[in-house]
Amino acid sequence: MLQKEVVQRMAAAPATAEYGRLSVMLQVRFRVERLFVVPAGAFRPPPKIESAVARLTPLGAARPALSDAALFAQLVAAAFGQRRKTLRNALKPFADEAALEAVGIAPGARGETLAVADFVRLANALAATNVKPQR
Repeated sequence: MLQKEVVQRMAAAPATAEYGRLSVMLQVRFRVERLFVVPAGAFRPPPKIESAVARLTPLGAARPALSDAALFAQLVAAAFGQRRKTLRNALKPFADEAALEAVGIAPGARGETLAVADFVRLANALAATNVKPQR
C-alpha cells in the first residue's frame, strides 16, 4: 500500500501525465496493477491523502532482454530529466538523430510518449554500438 499518486505513476501508460521514469523502470521488470484505493476514512486518524494497493508481478520469461541495464537506466533518466525537452536534445549525449530514427523513434518526440519497449529497443541498439554517454 502506497500513496495513491505513487501507485498511479507506477502503473501509468505512455503519453499520460503520470508516466515517467518510475513507470518505465518498474514496468520493464514487473506487470504493475492498481488493485484498489483505500480512502483516508479507513484510518484513524484519517490522513490527508488516499492510499492505493498495487500488485507487482515479475515478468519472468516475458521480461525484455536488456543488453546493458545501466545504459537503459541512464537513457530513461535522461529522457525524463527535463520533460519539456525533445529526445533529440535530451538524449544528445547518447545518440544523434540518425540513431534514434534507425530504431523507429522520432527525434522530435518527448520521453513520455515512448513505450517501455521503445526504451528497451533504443538501449539495446546503443549497447550494440558500445555507446558511452558524452559529458
